[in-house]
Amino acid sequence: MDSGLTFASHRSPVVCLHGCVASSQPLASTVGLDVLKCGGNAADAAVAIAAALAVTEPCSTGLGGDAFCLFYDGNTGEIRGINGSGRSPKALTLDFLEGCGHTAESPPSVFDAVNITVPGATACWCDTVQLFGSQKLSLQEILSGAVELAEEGFPVAEITAHHWANWAAALKGDGKELGGDLLIDGHAPKCGQVYKNTGLAQTLKELGEHGKPAFYQGRVAQAVVDVINQHGGVMTLEDLSSHDSELITPINTEYKGVRLWELPPNSQGLVALLLLNILENFPQLTAGGHNSSDFTHVFVEAVRLAQTDALRYLGDPAHVTIPLESLLDKSYSKQQSQRISMNRAMEHVQPGLMTAGDTVYFCVIDNQGNACSFVNSTYMGFGTGLVPKGCGFSLQNRGANFSLCRDHFNCVAGGKRPYHTIIPALLTDSSINSQQKPKLLAALGVMGAFMQPQGHIQVLLNMVEFEMNPQQALDAPRVFVEYNHKTDRWLVNLEEGIDQEVAVELRRRGHQVNWPVTGHERCQFGRGQIITVGDWWNRSAGSPSRVLWAGSDPRADGCAHRHRHLKK
Repeated sequence: MDSGLTFASHRSPVVCLHGCVASSQPLASTVGLDVLKCGGNAADAAVAIAAALAVTEPCSTGLGGDAFCLFYDGNTGEIRGINGSGRSPKALTLDFLEGCGHTAESPPSVFDAVNITVPGATACWCDTVQLFGSQKLSLQEILSGAVELAEEGFPVAEITAHHWANWAAALKGDGKELGGDLLIDGHAPKCGQVYKNTGLAQTLKELGEHGKPAFYQGRVAQAVVDVINQHGGVMTLEDLSSHDSELITPINTEYKGVRLWELPPNSQGLVALLLLNILENFPQLTAGGHNSSDFTHVFVEAVRLAQTDALRYLGDPAHVTIPLESLLDKSYSKQQSQRISMNRAMEHVQPGLMTAGDTVYFCVIDNQGNACSFVNSTYMGFGTGLVPKGCGFSLQNRGANFSLCRDHFNCVAGGKRPYHTIIPALLTDSSINSQQKPKLLAALGVMGAFMQPQGHIQVLLNMVEFEMNPQQALDAPRVFVEYNHKTDRWLVNLEEGIDQEVAVELRRRGHQVNWPVTGHERCQFGRGQIITVGDWWNRSAGSPSRVLWAGSDPRADGCAHRHRHLKK
């Protein structure tokens, strides 16, 4: 039992009128707030936060990773998305990997340089500002807060220090040292120790001055290619220079008056929608109360069905035809729900290969009613741990999610995007007719690899079904369902705070249960942020309110900050 981290303090929801930010680091939240104060909008502030988190939490995020953005336009009600995930190098074919001795049964180490896909985060930041930003601030001004943090240094926060040390140790175990730029005298910084990253400050300055070309061409691109090729990877300058983000139409489903918006494949937002569609077929789901045995059993079974479908069908839509319409059809979910028995866990629900990851999620709503839901990740901690010389960031290992089975939807190929775990979300009011603009209810997300869709739905149900405010919805103990390859079984992880009787009853129904999960091990349940417009979850509330309510996950170091709108 890990008792190294107790959750003893009480957090109230942050309530405000004129704009709000929520992230996993107070310093990053402050940087986002500064951008709002300078006249920037939600998209500008989100990019400022993304850059600040690249400085303060490099063991989760950074320029060497990917990003996804969902944006709600307060004027028009239009919801658009940016897929900022990168593709594999063109030379990374299944034949190449098999020639190196790798197979589906014996894949490369998750930290191998062959798992580096083109980092898409930088392009996503630039495009978010260009497409959705206020146009009042330059990219240089938006990135200035992060540059200052990197140059002057900042004291490392407690939970971040723990993960920094863990991921640095994991990379050593793989026979590889993490780049010195991301350590202090060869060691991960301790809580409260001041850390500077002059290499990253320089990279961010160049990005502010020159935009995308500063990353995908020239000095940085050359350093990226050099370090990858030195370690057996096959990325080229052309792979980098040909990268671009993709503007995409989000997918959605309706549940009891709310509409959940997610990004389409290659993102796993589909899992959250499938999960919600299955749960809709259980009208008595909440009768036994929050995290009751019946509720948890049905939730676990629904996760197994949704995750299995996603792992079978989810890949890069530019390479395979994904039957999205059929999967999201409510009649299909009804059929799936009939496979669930209340008395016994299903047998033979086989998934594909899963690994664990680290990510940051944050959201912003500004005083014009725009909302930006944003997620940024290097995947497993520092990703591969490879740090391009003088650049101050590590390179992701997203390619670890490719399949090495030749006929699989998600089979590795050159210039292909892998199955991607990171997903931001938005909620709108589905009771409004289709002629009116969608009314924003919330920006929300829960980071943490395959926990993410499970987290989205748990916090959503906490509000919709159990009338919790955003902070309570994040504080509440969670369930995480994962496939355990060693035992060839699904494992149900129950967080401290869920009753022991629930663990006993789930075992009786045939589930393998890990209870209680405590301390720093609770990181597997993700780290979420929520900002809502009004207290719509409170069924006894009066007329709709414009007050913003925000919550920030106690499983991270962060907080929500409000923007005090001062009239000049």
